[in-house]
Amino acid sequence: MACTSISLVREQSEAVGPTRALWVPFALGRPLGSAEDPDFQKRVMRDAFALLVTATEPTIADYDGPLPEEAGPGQWACPLNLGPVIDDTLTGRLLAEVGRLKTWSSQTRAARRRTLFGVSGAGPDQIDDVARALASIVDAESITDLPDLAGADDIEWAFDMPLLVRHLADDLRTFYHEAIAAQPGSATPNHDALNDWIFGGTALGDTLQAVADRLTQADDPMAALVRGLLIPEGRYKGGSAF
Repeated sequence: MACTSISLVREQSEAVGPTRALWVPFALGRPLGSAEDPDFQKRVMRDAFALLVTATEPTIADYDGPLPEEAGPGQWACPLNLGPVIDDTLTGRLLAEVGRLKTWSSQTRAARRRTLFGVSGAGPDQIDDVARALASIVDAESITDLPDLAGADDIEWAFDMPLLVRHLADDLRTFYHEAIAAQPGSATPNHDALNDWIFGGTALGDTLQAVADRLTQADDPMAALVRGLLIPEGRYKGGSAF
């Protein structure tokens, strides 16, 4: 059976080696572009299906059409005042930042009556434990041992290390994104704008960079893979995330 696919992360497609893939420079989670633009989505699908005819060997083709109509990073600024903190350690800064976002995040969960938080195995009320667990990786002697957190014995982590690191980060990013969703006003940040905010000065961005450095030091193939899933390409200060 002839197959074709759409790729959002070119490096992953190159590693997997699909028969046919159309690489699109869109936000993660939006392989067809803008959510409410069916004509645009049809164009992307036609380009992907066209590879069934034009690709006579394993191919990763670049999408060369127009880009989705989305709010650019310059059109949005985070309205949340994260403010100074007393404890300037990485863990202290991250916990203080999380504390300031809790009310906003809970408002979004209440309005939506659901949450995407929890892939790590922790519940929304255990966000502090998730933050401490992620920050603890920076100074961990081993990246294969589960985080040992006082008072968090009831958490059944859903993954082994170091894969758990990726899902700790996913839960924290979900928490931050849900906090932003409760912001006043109608402007909606796109994927790049959110990354500009997170990696442009938040404690979460600094923590992700430090964890990525720790995974690099481990010199382990799985750790290198997790590092690539942890930070979007082009955002890792140490070079390529992959």
